[in-house]
Amino acid sequence: MPLAPLLALLAAAAAPSLTLAPEAARPGDAVLVRVAGAGREAPRGTLGGRPLTFWRAGAEWRALAALPIETPAGELPAEAEAGGAALRATLRIVEPGFASRTLTLAPKYVEPPEAVKARIAADRKAFADAYARPFEPPAFARPFALPRRAPTSGRYGDQRVLNGEKPSVHYGLDLTGPRGAPVAAANAGRVVLVRDAYLSGRSVVLWHGAGIYTLYFHLDRVDVRAGQVVRRGQRIGRLGSTGRSTGPHLHWSVRVDGLLVDPESLVAIDFARGVAPARAPAPSPAVASPATVPPPTPAPAAVAAPAAPVAPATPAAQP
Repeated sequence: MPLAPLLALLAAAAAPSLTLAPEAARPGDAVLVRVAGAGREAPRGTLGGRPLTFWRAGAEWRALAALPIETPAGELPAEAEAGGAALRATLRIVEPGFASRTLTLAPKYVEPPEAVKARIAADRKAFADAYARPFEPPAFARPFALPRRAPTSGRYGDQRVLNGEKPSVHYGLDLTGPRGAPVAAANAGRVVLVRDAYLSGRSVVLWHGAGIYTLYFHLDRVDVRAGQVVRRGQRIGRLGSTGRSTGPHLHWSVRVDGLLVDPESLVAIDFARGVAPARAPAPSPAVASPATVPPPTPAPAAVAAPAAPVAPATPAAQP
């Protein structure tokens, strides 16, 4: 090959590039941002105006972005400065099709009694302290996995209206099962919180690096301790119904860059290859008929298919 075309090919191969995985996402998703050809200096960038924090991953730089749940459908700009180049890409945001349900609950299950508000405030502070770790590169090498293979009784983004007026959003994935069923760590990481909280019951929070935390609520038993390093798939507890829950289930939440994101979007990212399948627009939102739920134990926002254990909507303010 003549020298000039060869040099042109080499220059093109070394030119900085910006890619997104997936290229189409739903509101509340986690999105992997990749910058190649940036050299030794970390890129600076944003997705939808939110700053990105990059870590080195082999020959490229990566960041994990979190889309706010209220992000409208359309196009979201991604921008980065790397190797002296200004890079741009576009993330397509598709309709999420969040389900909707109206619930009628006893008032005491919607508004916590005054006697427990101090405990709830202490729980919130404990969670906030657990999330205060400085940014570090990933502590994992493999993709994330569901903490248990099971039917779901509630998905991320489910919209709930309580007693006709109090709105609630479900910020996690509810996985059903019998009391005592094993619950596994979704990936390698470190235990940063073990707590018996008023709303979430026996809870475990794992830190995974890259701004990622996974949360495991309503456990019947906890099998790990704060500070312990865990491996992917290691049992961390047993499924239960502690806290404000109407039946045995695991409420699993994922926190990325300070936001609670759809856990299924994180599981879909192949961190080894840096790819993720594009999200398709969801069907029209499902609207369930009004329901009256007489919970035997405190459960402020319980929704599920009639035959499945009912899981509460965990308030975003706590985790």
